[in-house]
Formats: sequence, structure tokens, C-alpha cells
Amino acid sequence: MKAKLFLITPPFTQLNTPYPATAYLKGFLNTKGISAVQADLGIEVILKLFSKQGLTDMFGIIDASAEKQMSANAKRIYSLKNEYIKTIDAVILFLQGNNPTLSHLICQEDFLPEASRFEQLDELDWAFGSMGTQDKAKHLATLYLEDISDFIVECIDPHFGFSRYAERLGRSANSFDELYAALQQPCTYIDELLLRLLHDYVEKEQPALVCFSVPFPGNLYSAFRSAQYIKQNFSGVKTAMGGGFPNTELRSLADARVMEFFDFITLDDGEAPIECLVEHIEGRRGADTLKRTFTLIDGTLKYIDNSGCWDYKQSETGTPDYTGLPLNNYISVIEVVNPMHRMWSDGRWNKLTMAHGCYWGKCTFCDISLDYIKIYEPVAAKLLADRMEQLMVQTGQTGFHFVDEAAPPALMRELALEILRRGLAVTWWTNIRFEKSFTADLCRLLKASGCVAVSGGLEVASDRLLELIQKGVTVAQVARVTRNFTDAGIMVHAYLMYGYPTQTIQETIDSLEMVRQMFELGILQSGFWHQFAMTAHSPVGMQPEKFGVVKDSDIAGTFANNDILFTDSTGANHDKFSYGLKKSLFNYMHGICFDYPLQDWFDFKVPKTKIHHDYIYNILQEDAGFAIKPSAKLVWTGGKPITEYYIKSKKGRSFEMASFTFHDRKETYSIQLDKEKANWLSGFLDLAYVGNENIITYAKAKQDFENQFEDFELFWFSKPITVLRQHALLVL
Repeated sequence: MKAKLFLITPPFTQLNTPYPATAYLKGFLNTKGISAVQADLGIEVILKLFSKQGLTDMFGIIDASAEKQMSANAKRIYSLKNEYIKTIDAVILFLQGNNPTLSHLICQEDFLPEASRFEQLDELDWAFGSMGTQDKAKHLATLYLEDISDFIVECIDPHFGFSRYAERLGRSANSFDELYAALQQPCTYIDELLLRLLHDYVEKEQPALVCFSVPFPGNLYSAFRSAQYIKQNFSGVKTAMGGGFPNTELRSLADARVMEFFDFITLDDGEAPIECLVEHIEGRRGADTLKRTFTLIDGTLKYIDNSGCWDYKQSETGTPDYTGLPLNNYISVIEVVNPMHRMWSDGRWNKLTMAHGCYWGKCTFCDISLDYIKIYEPVAAKLLADRMEQLMVQTGQTGFHFVDEAAPPALMRELALEILRRGLAVTWWTNIRFEKSFTADLCRLLKASGCVAVSGGLEVASDRLLELIQKGVTVAQVARVTRNFTDAGIMVHAYLMYGYPTQTIQETIDSLEMVRQMFELGILQSGFWHQFAMTAHSPVGMQPEKFGVVKDSDIAGTFANNDILFTDSTGANHDKFSYGLKKSLFNYMHGICFDYPLQDWFDFKVPKTKIHHDYIYNILQEDAGFAIKPSAKLVWTGGKPITEYYIKSKKGRSFEMASFTFHDRKETYSIQLDKEKANWLSGFLDLAYVGNENIITYAKAKQDFENQFEDFELFWFSKPITVLRQHALLVL
């Protein structure tokens, strides 16, 4: 009998777009003829809760005595419950993009009930002048939802969060005891919403195996609660868990109680392990030959690696399939008005990866020993473009978020060229390393193909610490690359880190000054400070003595083992820097407070920065030089010129000249040169046109030119070519 699978993303991950893991798996299962359905129970629970009926039921379970114990903010929300019930359906429709005219009413600021989240509006009034009505209304509606969320956390379920649920129970849970105890408690109101949806799905689909994708600590509890319900109510159905959380946290799982909830827990890439599970359930494979899977064998928890069973190549995994996910029901929110920062929460994105793993794979804070980083395998640009076209047809969406650890620059270039050759109108963004190969021209090519944003790790903006991290970049290099992206019209988000081993207070303040200068110069548009966390699978975690830190304990837990508590024997205690770093960055992202002394962000004494106030500015003034590699590709992204010939007279002599007029999307521009060189240039632009499969190199262009004329370099750096270089002639 053929097994049917039910793939679930449990609450909560994102509001604006589905987490892609189940779509990836379904796409693979399609290639194997294995029947599978999928659901994002996170968005479904949110839509049940944030509805007229949902809020009516929620407010209805609060008794009169409970109101006396509420905070002033919760009392205000409760007293306005009828206003929330009245407006919620219209607001959700608006955030789904189905009720755009409501924006006018929301922006009048007397339609939505307001509680504590709206207190920040006075600080943000300046931003609304540059925000359209739709964006302003979306931001106000987001604050409205966050007010309701605050009420839920205080009065209904303390574990609630829009993008996480009971996250504390999953974070650094070395022991299963606390989570296990929570699962023995009565279901919360949110649990009941979830389990009613789950029950209906299982009744309808009758799956043989329910697979839970758990990428984060914030959806671990709901996965366990759901699996518990299936075990109690659908005894013949098997349950499995995979995803980012087990891949990093559960590699040394030893607590057999976990298997009261899950029959199987798989690690790393899910395609081959899931295929083996299907064969096992269908009676075609023994439990002892599963792949990268924890299960009970003769009542004992065992891990079966089965390394002889090969994984699938990226070219064999199929195109992600979003069938069954309610793509039109996701809601776009704007928590922060910064245009780059909102990319994570506003708009629906098709998720793809350019490559499996990380091509760099050296950063000492990263889990580089695990397969999801260690095994690097790029996808061919043509296959990526094929998958993009398939997803555009399937979803009706032309936005793509490539969720790579770090997208390879050469593959980004080839994908951009393929997008332009096919004439695709797409929008895309991705995560990168700030490689020096991101030249001004490459950034312009990426922009022409639809790239609107990149995010990358600046980490600690200190050359000493970047070298210790083995990041492979310097602050100066990052500054130049972010300038190149910004000049091309591509927004840049920087991941920032503090508290790295041996980091001093002086280095923290100097790092903040570097970041301040980058924002002031406009070469960074967004950022986020993360406090360093030592993980078991990183070089720091595996060899802490090399980095001047000592593990607080060498005792491994029986459940989750990833985050490691440690003592830094040489560096500062960075916990106290968190608020000041984040507050300063919030202001810098909004283009203000650059003139504030760094001391103003902290309520304790910090040293003055040792970084010159023009350090980043001076780096950006340095001449990049004129050297061009002979192998460099020359690409023309413009159109055909309109050509006019004329005679130019000078000092009694006449010259045959040509004028080329080019029209691009923004402007019209012209160049003039003698007729013979104009004819050569016309042929060259045809050869270099981005739509051609075969791309001409600098060496080939030089050879062709010098077959007719002399000194290609003099021609290449002439005024006419300089004009073309400023517009659409790229050196890659």
C-alpha cells in the first residue's frame, strides 16, 4: 500500500510568506511519485485567532475577576474589545492586500483602537512624510496587531509570539524535563486552535506519516503538542520531525521520552531520509537501514546513519512545490519603517537556494562542521532560472528570496545574465559575503536583473577580530563593497556581532563607530546586532582554548545540545552593551542622531573611540585603479543605438563622424566618434549584448580592435566609452 505524507510547518515562523522546507520536500517527493500534502499551521492559527469570531471567543474566556489583575495597558485593550472585534476582519483583509482602500481610513488615526504600541508614533512622525498611504496604514495596522499580541501574552498565553511560540522551552534545552512537563499541562487557548485545525486535516487526508519541519526553537513546542495529539487520537499514524532545530540541537539525543511523541527524527538534508521512511512504512525497508534517523529499535533509542545510502544532488531534488499552502492569505506587516529591514516581513517571496552549503566555510563562530554548511554544491544558473519560471507560473509571484548561507558571486553573475537573456521581470534578494569580487559593474548587472537587496555579515567591525573570525574580509573591503551595491541602487543589510571571544570594550566602541560612519555615508541601509553565542559545532565550540574562552560545563545534555555557556578569560562582559548598541542602530537606520557622542547610547562609562571620524570616507576616496583582467567579460545591457553620420570640419580638414543616440529607461544620451571606430563599436556592442550566450572577453575585444586600429587602451578609456561604461557597458 502506498503511504501518503502530510508535511507540516507548526506555529510560528513568518506571517508574510511560507517557510520553504515543506515546499522543498514536496517538490522532491513529486519527482519520486510519492503522494504528499502540506500545511502551514502557523498562518492558519493566526487567521483563526485574528478574526471577528476568534477575538470574540478569546475575550469571552476572560472572567470579571481577571480584569482586576490586568496591567493598565491590558485593561485599556479589554475595555476596547468591541472596537477590536469590529475592525479585525477589515484589517486582516487589508494586510493580505485585498482591501487597499481601507488605508485612507486607517491613516486618519481615529479608526483603529490604540494601546501602548502606538506610543512610539511621536518618534516616527517624520517617516510618514516619505511613506505612501499604503505603507503608513500597514505600519499602523502592524502596531494594532502587536497591541493585541501583548494582550494575549499577558492574559491568554504567555508563550505567544507572531514568529515564535514557547521559544523559551526550546532554547538551550539541555534537558527535556521542562518541555515534557509543559506537555503534560492542559492545552492553552492557542493550543486548542492549533489542534482543531490539525484534527480536521488528519481526518481529511488520512496520512500514513505526518512530518513536522521545525526550523527554530519557536516552533518546537507546537510540533511536540501536535505530535502528542496525533498519538492520542490517530494511533495508526506515524510522526517524524526534521529541520533546522533537530539538525543543530538534537544530534546527541539520548532521552527516549522524545519518542513518545515522534516515531522518527531525521537529521540534515531531508530528501533521502524521508524516502527511506516511506519505504519503511510501506514494508520495503527495515528500521535498521533508515538514513540519518533516530528511532526506537527493540525499545531502545538508536541512531541509524546508513552513510552508504547516497544523498541526492541539488539538480535532482526538483522544484519547490507550494501547492496546498494558502499563498493569498499571508499578511504583510511593517514593524520598522526602514525600507531594507521590512523585507523580512513585508511581501510574499518564493524561496530558493543558489547553492547548498557555504562556499567559504571558514567562519569560526559558524556550524561549519555540519553538512548544511560543510557540503557545498551550487545549482547551475540555467536550472535556477528554470525553477524560477516554474514557480512564477505556480504561485503567480515574481519575487524571490534566495536563502543561501552565502550566495556565490560567480553564480549570482551567471544567474543575472540568464535572467536578462530570458527577459524575466523578477525581484530578488539574497545573503552574501562582502567579497571584493562585488565590483561596481557586477553590482550594476545584479541590479539590472532585478536584485533589490543583499544582506551580509560585517560581524565585529574590527580587522583584528575579523581575522580571528576568519571572515576573509576587512572593514575597508566591506565599505567598498557596500558602496558598490548602494551606488547600483541595491539596499544593504549588515549582520553585526558583539561579545566575540577576546573582544574588548574599546573594540566594541570602535566597531560601533565604524557602523555609525557607514550609515552616515549611506552605504548601509539596515543592520542588526547579535550577541555572540558559542555553538557546539563551530570551531570556537570545538576548540574553545584557542579563542581564550572556557566552557562552563563539559557535561552534555540528553536533549538539545548546541548553545554552550562559556567564560571569556580576556574580553569584556558584553551583556550590558545590548540595549545601547541596538538603540543607536535603530536611530541610524532612520537616518538620525549621527552627531550624538557614542557615550550617549550607554548609561555607563565607555571609552572614546580611537577611529578617526573620516576613516570610512577616506577609504572610499581611494582610487580603485584601471587594471582590467584579459579574461574579464564585457557585457552590454543597453539597446541598439540610433546612428547618424555627419561630416566634421576642423582646420580645413573634414572627418566622417558618427553619432550614437541611446535610449534607456531613464534618459537619452549620445556619443560621437569617427566613422570607422563607430562601425567597430557597433559590431562590438552586438557581440557583447547580454542576450548572447557567448560573451566576449576584454582580451578578445582588444585583439579585434587592434586588427584594425592601434592602442585599444587609449580607445577604451576615451570619453565615448566612459559614457557607455557609466550607463550599460559592464566589465565583469
